[in-house]
Amino acid sequence: MDSKEDDLKPPATVLRISQLDAFELDRALEQLVWSQFTQCFQYFKPGLLTNFEPELKTFLQLLLWRFTVYSQNATVGQTLLNIRYKNDLSQGQKYKPMIRRQKLQYAFCTIGGKWLQERLLDLFSNCSPESIIYKFKYFINFVVGFLKIAGLVNFFIFLQKGNYATLPERLLGIRAVFCRSHGVRQVGFEYMNRELLWHGFAEFLMFLLPLINTRKLKVVVSSWFLPVGHFQENDGTLSIHCKKCAICGDWPTLPHVIGCKHVFCYYCIQSNYLSDVYFTCPKCSVEIQNIMPLISHVHKSI
Repeated sequence: MDSKEDDLKPPATVLRISQLDAFELDRALEQLVWSQFTQCFQYFKPGLLTNFEPELKTFLQLLLWRFTVYSQNATVGQTLLNIRYKNDLSQGQKYKPMIRRQKLQYAFCTIGGKWLQERLLDLFSNCSPESIIYKFKYFINFVVGFLKIAGLVNFFIFLQKGNYATLPERLLGIRAVFCRSHGVRQVGFEYMNRELLWHGFAEFLMFLLPLINTRKLKVVVSSWFLPVGHFQENDGTLSIHCKKCAICGDWPTLPHVIGCKHVFCYYCIQSNYLSDVYFTCPKCSVEIQNIMPLISHVHKSI
């Protein structure tokens, strides 16, 4: 009885945020379905689905359309938000579902348009610049650009009036309405405030992290847990100046020695040795005998 009475009443106006949230839920569902579908072929030959990816995506979207818009007059996102499409071309304020022609045209505009756009790019990439099909590319680009501008204008009109969130909805005469008049969505600002707070904190971290000298911080932390002032001789390798590279003056990266008591970064000593075979230690003027990694032994306190 309630559903029949609701159908006789004028449908309630849908909030703009509810319509936009429905589209976001639909995109998330499409990505989830595609990821689950590709996981079925993860043990097959790599690149097996690449040549047929547009057709497979179109097939999965058609399946979703068949069991949502075609049968229930609403997408999955709209169903979750208590929304459905209304045939706005019908006379009167009472709810009228979409007719079959509108459903087929909706599938062609939303699903077929994506497939045509992806496949036309592949078609033009394989054609020579002198061919007629390649020259037809400019006309296609003009049509695509015109549709994008029209979609942008339609979105501005939607923000002002709250009807027809997308250009296909306006062209087909279908409008999103609430399924029940008492099912108007209540906007909760607590979740929105939390999202804004976290986004602001993430942007602050992205600004702050590049300003932190992570290399110096790593040196300080390493000096707390791994004292490097106590090294013993091992196979003729001795180092007492192991906290500073003798060339760059910073903490040695991949520390190496050349036969003297000084430590060098691997890249510093290797690059200088490649450019000058007779390179000597800038601290004690010892010639390079053999570039070896520094082997450290930390004394254990008894």
